[in-house]
Amino acid sequence: MEAVEALALVSGKVEKELLLRNEYLAVENEILKSKLNKPPRFNDHERIRLAKIGKQIGLKALKEIACIVKPETILEWFRKLVAKKFDGSKFRKIVGRPRIDHELEILIIQFVEENPSWGYDRIVGALSNIGYKVSDQTIGNVLKRNGFPPVPNRNQDTTWSSFIKNHQDVIAACDFFTTEVVTPFGLITYYVLFFIHIGSRKVHIAGITPHPNEVWMKQIARNVTMADWGFLFNCKYLIHDRDTKFCKSFQSILVSMGIKPIRLPPQSPKMNSYSERFVRSVKEECLSKMIFFGEDSLIKALVEYIDHYHRERNHQGKHNKLLFPDQKLIGNKGKIKRRKRLNGMLKYYYRSAA
Repeated sequence: MEAVEALALVSGKVEKELLLRNEYLAVENEILKSKLNKPPRFNDHERIRLAKIGKQIGLKALKEIACIVKPETILEWFRKLVAKKFDGSKFRKIVGRPRIDHELEILIIQFVEENPSWGYDRIVGALSNIGYKVSDQTIGNVLKRNGFPPVPNRNQDTTWSSFIKNHQDVIAACDFFTTEVVTPFGLITYYVLFFIHIGSRKVHIAGITPHPNEVWMKQIARNVTMADWGFLFNCKYLIHDRDTKFCKSFQSILVSMGIKPIRLPPQSPKMNSYSERFVRSVKEECLSKMIFFGEDSLIKALVEYIDHYHRERNHQGKHNKLLFPDQKLIGNKGKIKRRKRLNGMLKYYYRSAA
């Protein structure tokens, strides 16, 4: 009997001590909370610890002791913890039909870009010819996903890049660039007029003069449109900017020979990108590295550069290949040699015949 009384006494003291400890902690938390300027932030580990203990204590007890977090928040954390335990979404497969292969999607986009008048059924038929079976709904989803409108809207407009691509074999472009030449009369600005065939990237220096007047421009027009050997003989379109040197008489000669001049909008260098790229190349690789004494030295440098440009320079826009390579200098056997132009400023490496 005495042992039971002693055990009850000890238990009562322990329980009282625990109550006092809890009361102390509650007061301490309340004081700490009042000192905080901002609500405390918890990481996932801290939330889990509070949620597990809070669930065991219960909402009523939490309301009495919780100071830094609302009791409802602690229980909400516990519910999310349970839900996360039984969440199998990471193992769940994608709902619906699987997406088509990336290669097939690229092929559909290629068909649309190259044939803007084709509708869904026409594309389905074209794909079936090469062994692909897809529905018109799939075609519609692919086009919508990649920003292509339905065929009635798609067929109304032709982009500038599409026009160039579709007609590159009959389109040429032209432009001027300038360079300074030292003469007995001082430093004179020379104007160089060139033409470039879009499809082949072949360049033709049509004329060099310090005075590109109307008479000179008319003669250039006659030269490049001359039957059989004129640079524009097989072309139907000529792109040029709004420079006043491309005068009406120059354009009328082109029209009379069946060539339509396309005068670009103001401040649109990207629409004449092939010409702009050539100007950048000839200046960076040749003109900016030389001083010209007289017109003849300029002509000689341009002749050498154009030959290098056509036969010895790789072009990224043409799959990094030579435009018109010399077949005698192509091979993988023989001794490696170097050809130099303009005193070594332009170099070309090739193998000599074995």
